[in-house]
Amino acid sequence: MPAAPVLIAPLPQHRLDEPRLFAWLAEHLPGFEGPAELRQFQGGQSNPTYLITTPERRYVLRKKPPGKLLPSAHQVEREYRVLRALDGTAVPVPPARVLCEDEGVIGTAFYVMDFVDGRVLTDTTLAALPKDERRPIYDAMAQTLAALHRVDYRAAGLGDFGKPENFVGRQINLWTKQYLAAKTEELPAMDALMRWLPENAPATEEVTVVHGDFRLGNLLYAHDGPQVLAVLDWELATLGHPLSDLAYVALPYHLPPGGPLPGLRELDVAAWGLPSEAEFLQAYARAVGRADIPDWPFFLALSLFRLAGITQGVYARALQGNAADGGAMAMAAVARSAAEIGWEIASGARKVA
Repeated sequence: MPAAPVLIAPLPQHRLDEPRLFAWLAEHLPGFEGPAELRQFQGGQSNPTYLITTPERRYVLRKKPPGKLLPSAHQVEREYRVLRALDGTAVPVPPARVLCEDEGVIGTAFYVMDFVDGRVLTDTTLAALPKDERRPIYDAMAQTLAALHRVDYRAAGLGDFGKPENFVGRQINLWTKQYLAAKTEELPAMDALMRWLPENAPATEEVTVVHGDFRLGNLLYAHDGPQVLAVLDWELATLGHPLSDLAYVALPYHLPPGGPLPGLRELDVAAWGLPSEAEFLQAYARAVGRADIPDWPFFLALSLFRLAGITQGVYARALQGNAADGGAMAMAAVARSAAEIGWEIASGARKVA
């Protein structure tokens, strides 16, 4: 759950051949006319992201980072495909305009979409907003996630966007391998989850488009209301179980306040004008048209297991790079806490909605 990109650098950190880029866009992007200015968004993006401003319009460019990459990582081509597929559905996405797979233009593949002018809200307490505006923000988030999960992925041309079979089992295997590869200390809670999750996986499968990183900070809200204008950062999108998305966006209800990933646990959410976890789940269920949320403890435990695997990996990479600063140490603490909370939920020691 990295921080959302909110600052724009005057000069890009990852410099591009701007004349070549703008010449390519003038040829391939209808309506593009210079002069153009390029600035880079800072923070929270594994794919470098830029703002392009022309006299008439603003665009956003997403590219792969430089250097050697894993085959399954930073696939901006997949981001472009899902954005194009969802355009025109009830899911608000920025219109994706053009994809360039010719690495000779700026060094990597990239795509360009329209700039959407909205608010990025990263604080799950929404403390900066008036109390009466907070619940509608959460309601809109639940309704937007439901809209995504209602999409007929086959009709949208996404029938081959992922492997629909055994999504949960593959997630357990993936994060088990990732965690063991990055392991730096004994975490008994992770060992317990690695045993418990395969034995308690749901017997039935559900398949929808899943975002993979659906959370408050990846939504753009209208400046004057709770409407979600765009869902951002589709790098992890695939076909999978919809409750994996729901569990991920509900994680703040189980994370403690403070620290690098502050949550809502132990907060009097009603006093703050926020929905409870049960109310949030009910809003989603009503919007998506389902009677209940089965296997909820399992999906929360799986999501916390995944979070522990991700943050443990961040910490291990920092150690390998001799960069074990305070931020890296914080990730180690998050991994430990996520694993322990996940096992409390799995074992029944912590009650959930």
